[in-house]
Amino acid sequence: MTDEWAEFIRDNPDITHVDALLFDLCGRAYGKRLPRAHAVKLFSDGTPVCAAMGLVDVNGNTADPMGYGFSDGDPDAVARPVSGTLKRAPWTPGLAQVLCAPRHAETEEPFWYDPREVLKRTVAKLHGAGLFPVVACELEFYLVSRQRDDGGRPLPAISPASGRPESAGQVLSLAKLDEYQPLLAEIEATCVVQGVPSSTMISEYGAGQFEVNLEHGDDPVRAADEALLLRRIVQAVATRHGMEATFMSKPFPEQAGSGLHIHASIAGPDGENLFAGSNGEILLGQAAAGLAATLHEGMALFAPNLNVYRRFKANNFTPVTRDWGDNNRSVAFRVPASRPQARRLEHRAAGAEANPWLAMAAVLAGMHHGIDAGLEPAKKATGNAGAEVDQTLPLNLSDALRALRAATILPRWLGEDYPAIYASVKEAEIAAFMEAISKQEYEWYL
Repeated sequence: MTDEWAEFIRDNPDITHVDALLFDLCGRAYGKRLPRAHAVKLFSDGTPVCAAMGLVDVNGNTADPMGYGFSDGDPDAVARPVSGTLKRAPWTPGLAQVLCAPRHAETEEPFWYDPREVLKRTVAKLHGAGLFPVVACELEFYLVSRQRDDGGRPLPAISPASGRPESAGQVLSLAKLDEYQPLLAEIEATCVVQGVPSSTMISEYGAGQFEVNLEHGDDPVRAADEALLLRRIVQAVATRHGMEATFMSKPFPEQAGSGLHIHASIAGPDGENLFAGSNGEILLGQAAAGLAATLHEGMALFAPNLNVYRRFKANNFTPVTRDWGDNNRSVAFRVPASRPQARRLEHRAAGAEANPWLAMAAVLAGMHHGIDAGLEPAKKATGNAGAEVDQTLPLNLSDALRALRAATILPRWLGEDYPAIYASVKEAEIAAFMEAISKQEYEWYL
């Protein structure tokens, strides 16, 4: 990739630094910032990073899962730039960034537990069966004040137009978009610079909540890359505007939760949408049945921390059953109203902070399983499918991790050992969380 760097720096002579950017199991960014004089070595030889960084918890701690971290001496990996991802990072003058993938320092082989590799394996299995996913992500987030209340809780964003804190959501409000237009316009412009194909922006249900949609594409790995890059863009631009952006699912208990919705269809080798063909409705139903059959197994990937489960409440437009249905936001797997060639499923379970590589892998694995096994779907739900919670779903993190460890379907795509190593990281995260004594414990029990 030295030629790519040389061409980039020729076109961007003001660049002084480049970030070697990676994302961990939790979808959090990490890496190194290199001065321009040292950047050429990044593109020729890579740069060393701790191999265990791919397995740290949300606070950057390692639990030594399956002997990776402490037991193996925490060896270095080499971070290799991903071709086509070198872009300016316009929120910081003179900064560029390039997405990197960790490789074994000795062999240059990928790490089997790298979430990006998990998705690549899953996609390869579909491609091997003549199935070619076309996918898109939608991400919801809150803008919040940089200040906190006395208890450390977030405060609503201050409207740039009115100067008052946000107090109520205005779903699809154009006036609300106008209030935040400078910030939203910069997000859009930064997406263009970074090659992230954003399309629609909307004001959402929550106070200060927005959604950005990404365009459909036939490379699921790239689509998940773009979702991760979008989160970084939104947070960086919000900081420039004196706010913070959070993809935490439930920052405010009284407000709507934030989700990561994944749209997916399946094309054949000729590129035609199989869901629009003569057997389209059958295949669509089989894919939906596969998603229903694997929802409990993948819940820990869709909802990766304790907070996400606060989304799952009855009558909340958040899926609490395994239902599917046409043009119905109360189901887990929605068939949006569309022209035939855009016939697809929208998977609505994931929280906004889910790792897009892992969530995407679980969605595609479920769809493939349903098609491969010829599963019979349940009858499509009509009306409110979320009036009662399906008690067979693991709607807390501990139960979800147990379901993942016991999974028999998803490991065939994700890797037989992946559920165990992921669960080990998250179980240690729960244990660390439970060691802290909350303010409410003192109020209730002291």
